[in-house]
Amino acid sequence: MKLTVPMTITAADSEARTISGRIVAFNEPANASTGKVIFAKGSIEPKNVFLNLEHDSTRRIGKTLSMTMDGDRAINASFKISKTTAGSDAIAEAMDGLRDGFSIELAVDNYEMLKDGTMKVTAGELTGVALVTEPAVRSARVSEVAASEDKNSESGASETEKPTENEGEKVSDNTVTDAPAEPTVEAAQAPIQASATPNFVTRLRSPITTPESYLAHSIKAMRGDLDSRDYVQAANSTADNPGMIPTRQLTEVVNGLADNVRASIDSISTMALPNAGMVFQIPKITQLPDVSVVDELDTVTPVNLESEFINVDVKSFKGSQIMSVELADRSDPVFLSEALRNLTSQYARATNEYNSGIIVAASTDGNPTYAAPVSASNILKWLSEGAVSIYDSTHKFADALVVSPQQWGVIMSMNVDGRPIYNALQPQNAAGNAQRPIGFERRLIA
Repeated sequence: MKLTVPMTITAADSEARTISGRIVAFNEPANASTGKVIFAKGSIEPKNVFLNLEHDSTRRIGKTLSMTMDGDRAINASFKISKTTAGSDAIAEAMDGLRDGFSIELAVDNYEMLKDGTMKVTAGELTGVALVTEPAVRSARVSEVAASEDKNSESGASETEKPTENEGEKVSDNTVTDAPAEPTVEAAQAPIQASATPNFVTRLRSPITTPESYLAHSIKAMRGDLDSRDYVQAANSTADNPGMIPTRQLTEVVNGLADNVRASIDSISTMALPNAGMVFQIPKITQLPDVSVVDELDTVTPVNLESEFINVDVKSFKGSQIMSVELADRSDPVFLSEALRNLTSQYARATNEYNSGIIVAASTDGNPTYAAPVSASNILKWLSEGAVSIYDSTHKFADALVVSPQQWGVIMSMNVDGRPIYNALQPQNAAGNAQRPIGFERRLIA
């Protein structure tokens, strides 16, 4: 776990190229990278560390000159800034208040969680300090910046000390300190370097310890639980944490058992079901009025239009998917989508089979009958005879042919002098479409 707690720089000396300030305040609430945090008295031991820029260990700009304990309230530190472009920029930014925060990096050894969710660090090892723009602890700021190594530190003595109030404590705005050749640390008070956002590294503070707990928090994370999302992200990390690596699943589901094809229903006319009743009627004309040549003054014999009604029963097609509360509540949403998709496919199959049975039961077999699958030569004869029969009975042109997959394969093999009659890519009579004035169009629906 990487914890960042910022403090603010309180001084910068442009002559001696040093930056000083408070890096840690004990028993003072702060906002860390993991949330609220507070450091117990004596929880951090001073230690010589590098000063990094914005917690980037590859951008070191200085090292510890000194660290002192401010009683039992805080740790103050002074850093020697390297004579580089980045170091000079850091001094200028600290003096102008643009980047005037300290942030410590801490390896947490022991901690406890308070009732309000605050993490109380009781023991930890200082591993680094960073110069940052915004500290979480307001008192962790640069108190002194010294920018030149060529002048003696006494050059700043002429400046008037102006005490300012900073979180209830007096700090000198311009303090001049000697720059030792090597960083020194008092034996009783080890130096600590404050940073605007201290980093803490500890053992995985996560409830994810088993595959089951990983699944539980993954579901919570998908529902918007921010804590569970952080736990899952930590568990998935192999760089900083010994997390578990789950096996990912694609949202595409392989299903070779169902489809939504309804060839039989697509070949007939369809209308909206009436809004009431379990039986509805379809009017059918049984006798047409007579129209003929009648001479002047001859009697017109009336022949009336007659009709009857075909009763149609409303049939219900139903299916179900039984699932437990746990399955519905804790499964991936793709399961529900797939369940609905397959119920829809099964509905299409059931209604198509029922419709095909009604058509077959009410139809008349051709003469002669042919064994399935019908050969290419026989099906051409059967289609031509069937088209004539359908027109004689309905005065409608046949426009669809519903066949089994086996028969479809035979139709695809039909050819004239080696040229296929039907194209498998676009199942229509590509070799010679009959035009509507002739009255017959063949369209295949497999």
